[in-house]
Amino acid sequence: MDKIIIKMKKEVSDKIIEICDRFNNAPGELINVLHQTQDFLGYLPAEAQELIAERLHIPTAKVYGVVSFYSFFTMQPKGKYPVSVCMGTACYVRGAEKILDAFEKELGIMPGETDKDGLFSLTSLRCVGACGLAPVALVDGKVFGRLAPANVKAIVNEYREMDKQ
Repeated sequence: MDKIIIKMKKEVSDKIIEICDRFNNAPGELINVLHQTQDFLGYLPAEAQELIAERLHIPTAKVYGVVSFYSFFTMQPKGKYPVSVCMGTACYVRGAEKILDAFEKELGIMPGETDKDGLFSLTSLRCVGACGLAPVALVDGKVFGRLAPANVKAIVNEYREMDKQ
């Protein structure tokens, strides 16, 4: 464990250990531990995954497998305002691809990236569960439905203005 802790700040490793302990270091609590760790750090870097694996007495490969399988988890830092475009069937049929393209152009980034200011990160999701509002995007957890590419610039500008305050 000492070599893992050396790779990250002590207060970060202490917090991850506290989260694992809160769930009794139980392997069956992996997803809960990952959620809380990501809430704390904003993402799940390799060092955090290694420490979690050690604390829960499971292989690091299992932790990585869960993190890489579920789209909610990320191994890259997210922007202050994460943008997720739904690519589920209803959204896709109603033009989600054009919405994603509009966000790419407006933000100057591709899915999986964060803009140079650290304000926005862009991802696509399999389904948001708001099919009646398709196409849908989530910006900082807020649902924007019945989108058209022309709406994207105003949405991004709204968050840029909010950030200036």
